[in-house]
Amino acid sequence: MAKILIVEARFYESFNDKLIAGAKAALEAEGHKTEVLSVPGALEIPGAIALAAESGEYDAFVAIGVVIRGETYHFEIVAGESARAIMALTMDGIAIGNGILTVENEEQALVRADPAQKDKGGEAAKAALALLALASRFDV
Repeated sequence: MAKILIVEARFYESFNDKLIAGAKAALEAEGHKTEVLSVPGALEIPGAIALAAESGEYDAFVAIGVVIRGETYHFEIVAGESARAIMALTMDGIAIGNGILTVENEEQALVRADPAQKDKGGEAAKAALALLALASRFDV
């Protein structure tokens, strides 16, 4: 049984609640323990994961958040930089499932967040478990 930390950017609460429900369901179905940590936005997720990974308390991580395109360039910065930083941590050997949605509007976010529809939270949790299994296979 692994201990998985779900790190969520709490900006869009209703979508996050759905993403977290999907992630928890996927992890708990496999017998893993979960904990949720909230941060202000998607840019803070990689930093929080890096700090938590240093503690050695968690076996894997699930990044949860929603970034919706707005009228400014801010969307591209937040979406790109959060994904880049998560990928960098993954390349350092940290098992992370990326469930940060980057969408055009709230309707797209709802479909992707809802466990009864696209269940991207559940998919991110399964990705984290797949990476954790690979780390075990390669004894890292």
